[in-house]
Amino acid sequence: MTTQCYFAPKLFDGENFKQDVFFTVEAGQIQYITESQAINVEKLSGLVAPGFIDVQVNGGGGAFFNAEQSTACLATMVSAHSQFGSTGLMPTLITDRIEVMQQAAEATAEAIASKQQGVLGIHFEGPHLSHPKKGTHSEKFIRPISEEEFAIYGRQDLGIKMVTLAPETVPLGDIERLLSLGVKVCIGHSNADYDTANAALNAGVDGFTHLFNAMSPFTSREPGVVGAALWHDNSWCGLIVDGHHVHPLSAQLAIRTKQRGKVMLVTDAMPPVGTDDTEFDFFDGRKVIRTGDRLNSTTGELAGSVLDMASAVRNTVNTLNISLAESLRMAALYPAQYLGLSQKGHLRAGADADFVVLDNELYVSQTYIGGQKR
Repeated sequence: MTTQCYFAPKLFDGENFKQDVFFTVEAGQIQYITESQAINVEKLSGLVAPGFIDVQVNGGGGAFFNAEQSTACLATMVSAHSQFGSTGLMPTLITDRIEVMQQAAEATAEAIASKQQGVLGIHFEGPHLSHPKKGTHSEKFIRPISEEEFAIYGRQDLGIKMVTLAPETVPLGDIERLLSLGVKVCIGHSNADYDTANAALNAGVDGFTHLFNAMSPFTSREPGVVGAALWHDNSWCGLIVDGHHVHPLSAQLAIRTKQRGKVMLVTDAMPPVGTDDTEFDFFDGRKVIRTGDRLNSTTGELAGSVLDMASAVRNTVNTLNISLAESLRMAALYPAQYLGLSQKGHLRAGADADFVVLDNELYVSQTYIGGQKR
């Protein structure tokens, strides 16, 4: 069994910064050692931090999960995002035909069975959404949950399973059935009132997909989905910090209001991430057009992002004035905790050797998944 020894001039273990650290990677896990034990040390130049975990990734490297449901597509997505420090992804399939969902499940099962690096499970964002808050999702595919979908959600070979739904369109009994199947249920693309959202939370729903976006807002007489998200202590909120989806003050207010550890950075990334592509084919004969670092459907809506997790961390530090430590936790520790991955999101002894090396400007110089350099 090969053991590799590293030296980090600065290391963030998920809670604290440490100086001049020696650690080894053996069998894909981190162990700390003293200088006297170090042999054939590889010196890492920069800040070593836990690898980022992204729970909402539609594509990257030119690949789009809705366009191609295969392990090759997943590998391309992982490769693209690993350039930016992501060591774990929840490949995300947006609202589509049942056949596409079934094929996506097959590809995910194959990836999980083969221990494909970076693939943690699958996130179905839709199709059980609200028409008024559909965003750029194809309206013709929005539908109630059928037994065919329950057959997919009930599979035990998909790794971590997430479903984003609108609770006003899905009976509470169906939500409880999803939870009984081991699905992590998130509220998103929802026009629900506070009471409906709160009932879903009380049933066991514990996530909100891209806070503020495509959900009923907080108002004086109706707290809406946003109010439920900010008020409920035992739920996590994904936040897209790209300067387009959420105003910086709104993002700061959410982080200040929400219980610490419950706001996590997400990208909602689309195929152009990691490429110079300026457009790609979308649903209903539409295209998605890239203008700088913004994506819009040809019908006008924001259509995901070209955000990567390293950029999300930089934006959180530089635009939102959140500390580097907390920004790193929002990109790694908190999503790991949301997904129940106790050995990821931190670099304490025994943790999975998923780590990233960042330069002084917080750009990625190296990424390791399971101790293997990407």
